[in-house]
Amino acid sequence: MSELIVAKFGGTSVADFQAMSRCADIVLADNRIRVVVVSASAGVTNQLVAISQHTELTERFSAYTEIERITMAVLQALSHPEAVAAHVEVLLSELRQLIEQAGTVFSVQQKDEILSFGERLSSVLFTQVLAERDAAVACFDSRLVLRTDSHFGKAEPQVDAIRALCQQQIKPLLGSERLVMQGFIGADAQGQTTTLGRGGSDYSAALLGEALDASVVQIWTDVVGIFTTDPRLTEQARCIREISFDEAAEMATFGAKVLHPATLLPAVRQNIRVFVGSSREPEAGGTWIAREVTERPAYRAIALRKSQTLITVKSPAMLHAAGFLTRVFDVLSRHHISVDLVTTSEISVALTLDEAPGSAFDSLTETAIEELRLLGEVKVEHGLSLVAVIGNHLHSSRGITGELFQALEGVNMRMICHGASKHNLCFLVQDADATPVVKQLHQSLFTA
Repeated sequence: MSELIVAKFGGTSVADFQAMSRCADIVLADNRIRVVVVSASAGVTNQLVAISQHTELTERFSAYTEIERITMAVLQALSHPEAVAAHVEVLLSELRQLIEQAGTVFSVQQKDEILSFGERLSSVLFTQVLAERDAAVACFDSRLVLRTDSHFGKAEPQVDAIRALCQQQIKPLLGSERLVMQGFIGADAQGQTTTLGRGGSDYSAALLGEALDASVVQIWTDVVGIFTTDPRLTEQARCIREISFDEAAEMATFGAKVLHPATLLPAVRQNIRVFVGSSREPEAGGTWIAREVTERPAYRAIALRKSQTLITVKSPAMLHAAGFLTRVFDVLSRHHISVDLVTTSEISVALTLDEAPGSAFDSLTETAIEELRLLGEVKVEHGLSLVAVIGNHLHSSRGITGELFQALEGVNMRMICHGASKHNLCFLVQDADATPVVKQLHQSLFTA
């Protein structure tokens, strides 16, 4: 095909039969959409996580019952449920067997297998929704082409292998039918199910778009594009109609929930435009993310990420000494701890970690803290929020820093990072102050 679009629909977009029907309207309205990637129906992944974490069978089956309820509600709303009922029952049966056969604790590989059922169920159901509209469509198992390493829970995609497999197995099919695929999941070289981490469905769509030489990747969600800040924080937030890859990457990294941070990597590599819109209001437009944009304003957006930890390592031995930072980061590296922000003084280094589930904070063991204490005095502070002002040339434009700090007059900032990137200025505040600070900044920078 001369032009190919990969469309991804999030959990709220495929939450029930009515939501899936709206998504089907979007898909069938554009013949260029040949690959559709779906998340698990809203609520299902949370229940699967509960199954993987509970040790008691009664608790596991309580979560399973809710998954079954969500699934059967969609199945029964179909015009021809018998077409996929057997497939759905096989998947539910496999999930029940996993729950019953496992011991008190699931292995990391078993957890990935369990988490895969959300997308596997929703993709079968959505395929039938499209089929009942007389669409030529097939459900394709993403694990056949989305090759990863064996790091269960947050597997690393093998880009070259994915491209080869997609060109071989998917490309020849796209002229005659659409394919519905599962986001979030893949498989290693041994065929074992892996997952890309929470929110990985966006990433899956971008990886498939890259491998299939797509011109556009669409991300359909429950909000009308990317906003100047989280609309839940201030009513003055407004939709951004276009944004550059660099700006969007900063927003995703520093807390914008609408886009998975890794999504843009394949898009940047292949120069694929990304569209973010609402499946509830497709006519409302959305946000285009591209390499080239018509305007690059000084201030584009404000991102907020709560639940941050600040670690400070202080040692007089650091003064005029070489290698101290190397030793600090060697400890962090050996414990697989990823750091977001870093600042240093003559005798101390301060760095931040994200406390969200599955983040670097999960790896912050007492062993790592004790190893850092061998290097100096260690202080760990919780209850902080990271505020990031996203824009262009923030490191060099005359007067911008002054404007920002004037807007933040009276705000107690715990840490500031500026200059490493021309696209952001970041600082830490107490969690309790975060929302008022964002509202104050947004008022000053975007509506004053």
